[in-house]
Amino acid sequence: MANKSAPDASRRSERSRRAIFDAALTLVGEVGYEKLTIEGIASRAGVGKQTIYRWWPSKAAVLLDAFTAGVDEDYEKGLPNTGDLAADLKFVLRATVDEFNDPAFQAPYRALAAAGAGDEELSRSFVGRLLEPGTLVYVERLRAAQEAGQVADDIDVRLATEMLLSPFSQRWLMRTGELTHEFVDTLVDQVLRGLRPRD
Repeated sequence: MANKSAPDASRRSERSRRAIFDAALTLVGEVGYEKLTIEGIASRAGVGKQTIYRWWPSKAAVLLDAFTAGVDEDYEKGLPNTGDLAADLKFVLRATVDEFNDPAFQAPYRALAAAGAGDEELSRSFVGRLLEPGTLVYVERLRAAQEAGQVADDIDVRLATEMLLSPFSQRWLMRTGELTHEFVDTLVDQVLRGLRPRD
């Protein structure tokens, strides 16, 4: 009798994990974070809730893992460096505008931001896994521009990065205005005006 190969447990686990991620991201957009439950995620994913609790302690932890899956590969690429700092920053921030205006992206991001406001551990995880790596790619691009003589030597590139990203985040998170390509183009131009070497 031919031997039957044993089921691949790791592959089955990965399929379940992917289904759970997809379910969490879809459901938070449909019902909101407050009504999101482990039971609902499990039902949508077609798994038992004990499977979810074996891997994650809470719905926030599930959502954080689902939302940040794959971001490491994106950050490893860094920002483009064509030699034109303004063009590179505008290119990336315009794409970020499109992403942040996508309802499928907005729902989990806003949910995690709101949940993190009352959960210090979740907030630290959110910052460490998403915000800080995302900030560092801008820091590295500005540092490269500084080394190329496009940014003044005495500029703190970390602070300069926060000057660039904070107005973006404030406008989107607090809905103080429309998040548009025109806004980020103007933002880049005004920030870079203060970073350039003085004659």
